Amino acid sequence: MSGFVEPVLLTGQSGVSLEPLREDHVPEIEALAADGELGGLWFTAAPKAGAAAQWVAGRLAAQTPHTGLTFVVRDRSGAIVGSSSYMNVDPPNRRLEIGHTWYVASARRTGVNTETKLLMLGHAFDELGCLAVELRTHHLNRDSRAAIERLGAKLDGILRSHQVLPDGSRRDTVVYSILDIEWPAVRSNLRYRLDRNG
Repeated sequence: MSGFVEPVLLTGQSGVSLEPLREDHVPEIEALAADGELGGLWFTAAPKAGAAAQWVAGRLAAQTPHTGLTFVVRDRSGAIVGSSSYMNVDPPNRRLEIGHTWYVASARRTGVNTETKLLMLGHAFDELGCLAVELRTHHLNRDSRAAIERLGAKLDGILRSHQVLPDGSRRDTVVYSILDIEWPAVRSNLRYRLDRNG
């Protein structure tokens, strides 16, 4: 029997593409992380300079067809500009989470994340038959919360002291979700935003 989240290539209309993470992506990811900027993103687990191989190994170890799948995100030039994952997959209940998302500085506040989410949500709802897709973020990450809300996700609640972070602080995790019955409106919103930002 096949798994719930089999590796798949997803390609958008503007040229953004998502391909399953592989070990041979390490050199490109290391080049992105080399200046240390990604490692300074406190709100997500992006690769640190000199540690791309460990980051890739960790993401690959966390995925199976029944637990998750990590993608690298390529822009229209073909360059890797980020990554996002299906995670916390729950096949019996047809749910998953989109997370572990990061982008290089030049891709932030562009249409790349909008198209990435359109592709991942579309695959989750239209191909995998998900009933709900979750998105989670740090309570203090107001930019991420605003971006998730712009997608059309609804607030489910806050998991207080949900995680202990490497610096010893505690993360309150804000949980959002999009339901299958909401997906058509969310899809229209994302397409509209992409058309406007062309």
